[in-house]
Amino acid sequence: MKTEFMAAITQLSAERRLPKGVILSALESALVSAYKKDSFSPEQEISVKIDPETGGVKVYLQKVVAESVANPYREISLAEAQNFQGGVQVGEIVEMESTPRNAGRIAAQTAKQVILQRLREAEHHATYEDFARKEGEIVTGTIQFIEPKQIRVGLGRAEGILPFEEQVSSERYRFGQRLKFYVVEIVHGGRGPQVILSRSHRNLLRRLFELEIPEISNGVVELKAVAREAGYRSKVAVATAQEGIDPVGCCIGPRGIRIQTIMNELNNEKIDVIQWDSDPKIFIRNALGPAEVASIELIENTATVVVPDNQLSLAIGREGQNARLAAKLSNCRIDIKSASAADAEKARLESISPAAVEKTSSEQAVIEEPQPVSELPCAPSEPQAVEPPIESKDEEPATALAYSEVLFQPPEEKPQIRFAEDLRPSMSKEAKSSRGKESKPKGSKGKTKTYKRQESGVEDGIEG
Repeated sequence: MKTEFMAAITQLSAERRLPKGVILSALESALVSAYKKDSFSPEQEISVKIDPETGGVKVYLQKVVAESVANPYREISLAEAQNFQGGVQVGEIVEMESTPRNAGRIAAQTAKQVILQRLREAEHHATYEDFARKEGEIVTGTIQFIEPKQIRVGLGRAEGILPFEEQVSSERYRFGQRLKFYVVEIVHGGRGPQVILSRSHRNLLRRLFELEIPEISNGVVELKAVAREAGYRSKVAVATAQEGIDPVGCCIGPRGIRIQTIMNELNNEKIDVIQWDSDPKIFIRNALGPAEVASIELIENTATVVVPDNQLSLAIGREGQNARLAAKLSNCRIDIKSASAADAEKARLESISPAAVEKTSSEQAVIEEPQPVSELPCAPSEPQAVEPPIESKDEEPATALAYSEVLFQPPEEKPQIRFAEDLRPSMSKEAKSSRGKESKPKGSKGKTKTYKRQESGVEDGIEG
């Protein structure tokens, strides 16, 4: 028949969601500390055992069997040890029951504190083990506190943290909102284990596809690659090894109900589901959809894509988003050109003949021939005749002339500054006096203010 003590342990186990064995182990450790402080010496080693059926508590004193006893608190002679346990040998540990009749008030208070501490540690450890298995998975939580740099999310037994860098800029979070989060990692904190969550991780989209689409969870359809710009647009590449199954259609669902459920969970983020292909050119063509592609040239890890002129903006996307996502999805560098630009570049390359290219390269070689600094003449103030270098029989005169023109061009004359009096004819004294008289109106009683402006040596009288 269970006692009240075991009934309390059963109730505590249900409330804390801990196994009975964990609670009994915490109680035994607490009682060891309490009895050692109240009834035994700190040098003595004791152990406590609780009967899981009746709840009876027994305390055992542990000593090592020795031939000669040096420390009576820790050692016991062989003859005395055989009285408690027959057949014991030297070096073994003997347990002698020495249960105190009652524990003091201080011992009981110590036991209570230790029990609570051990229970908290056991609860934190169980929570950590539970969420450690969920790392890399999706959990559902409720937003409890919104802080400037992080958001605290209630996950039941644990508390989750959504850092600022893991949030989506286009989402608005509010108190009491229930959302799905991706578990990034589990860390130990002062108040127990803390679960680091994310709403912007690309694996959140992967786990939502596995959760909402049975073909992906069963392995019929495989998610090959995921590229995501959280809150705006994502691209998902899918493939299947079974014939007669459309992987893109399985992800979209009838009337788009499956993909719409995922989009609603991600706050109406646009999702493109494309067909994966083992041929990189075909895969890049599919990744750039819905834009049409004219041709693709792939060299190592760089793809040059030519699209029609009316499809260039669609292929690049808003602020280059479509091209960026396609590059992340295919893991290639993608250069997009319009058809007219590609044709113009091709015509320019074809217009250059091999002879012209060879002549241009030879002239550049002659011009770029290095000379010692001491042999290079300084630019004189006046143009002087400078003899060109000695021409060889193989060189052409035009090349030598070009050489002299490049190195020894006379400096250009700077135009002299001309003043206003040189450009504007000077006014006579009679004109100045007549102009001053005309500026004074007749019958004016007040004083006439004259503002003089000296500009380029000319004074103008302005009526005040």
